[in-house]
Amino acid sequence: MATCTRTVWKVLAGCQQQLLRAGGPAYTGASQTAPKNLPVRTFAAVKALKKDKKQDAEKDTKKEKRVIDDKDRHKPYGKTAWVPVDDVYIMRYYPRTTYGVEDAICMLKNFQRLDFTPHNQPVYIDLKLNMKLEKKKKVDPFVSMVHVPHRIKTEMNQVVVFTEDPNQAKVAQENGAAFAGGAELIQAILDDEISADFFVAVPEMLPKLLPLKNKLRKRFPKGNRGSVGINIPKMLALFKTGHEYMVESDCFIRTQIATLDMPKENILANLQAILIDVCSHRPANMGPFIERAIIASHTSEALWFRSEDVLPKPAEEKE
Repeated sequence: MATCTRTVWKVLAGCQQQLLRAGGPAYTGASQTAPKNLPVRTFAAVKALKKDKKQDAEKDTKKEKRVIDDKDRHKPYGKTAWVPVDDVYIMRYYPRTTYGVEDAICMLKNFQRLDFTPHNQPVYIDLKLNMKLEKKKKVDPFVSMVHVPHRIKTEMNQVVVFTEDPNQAKVAQENGAAFAGGAELIQAILDDEISADFFVAVPEMLPKLLPLKNKLRKRFPKGNRGSVGINIPKMLALFKTGHEYMVESDCFIRTQIATLDMPKENILANLQAILIDVCSHRPANMGPFIERAIIASHTSEALWFRSEDVLPKPAEEKE
């Protein structure tokens, strides 16, 4: 073995000497200070072509986003498979399952029967919204009141109407207002003698209600919430039986939509009414407003569902 190793090293040393001789200068009269290995170029340099900015811009605009279809792949990246084979599996090894709305509601009802939890527990949704608009603008966080087809609460909301017109006050009392009056109600509200769920007012009363702004805060009458107007019966009909929700943490909506003992059709109808009202706060041509939708009951696990199944599909453009 030692003999073979020495032979190999001798052969390599001989090859190195021949390469050094071949790469050396072909003349002997060169200066000793000149570099021995001069770079030799055996081809002509190609003239650089000036790039046209317009052509580059056109190429960039023509490039389309590459859409990767993962359905035909063997398995998703970092996961075991697309769909588990068994009923019991480790969730982190598979992509998160997104259910249809009707299937998710049926699963919540099955969870309640299997866990022996209260049958009238509330059902919640958790939405993540895409608040972006054109030119770095965003949708402002909003508070909205929507009339759901099937009431969530058994009791009516208490509504106070601010008006100094005796006829309007009488109409408010006839339509179920808890209190109706003018500036005389301000001190009673500040002293907590009068409390209510919502407060509505006619436009003429707004300057006189400024002392209540810090007391009522989000419940203070505002025109963009529909709590300021002259149609008192319409406002009372909305706020007595309506459902209020708001955007929290810039882009999240967490609100109750029903109770679990309601029929599946009623839960679906309430969910559809709330989602349609949510999507009305952003132009439809900006794309989907709801990025992620979750439904869950008070004691069950969260289920991701497809919100586009509930929303009405846009009408096809006529040719």
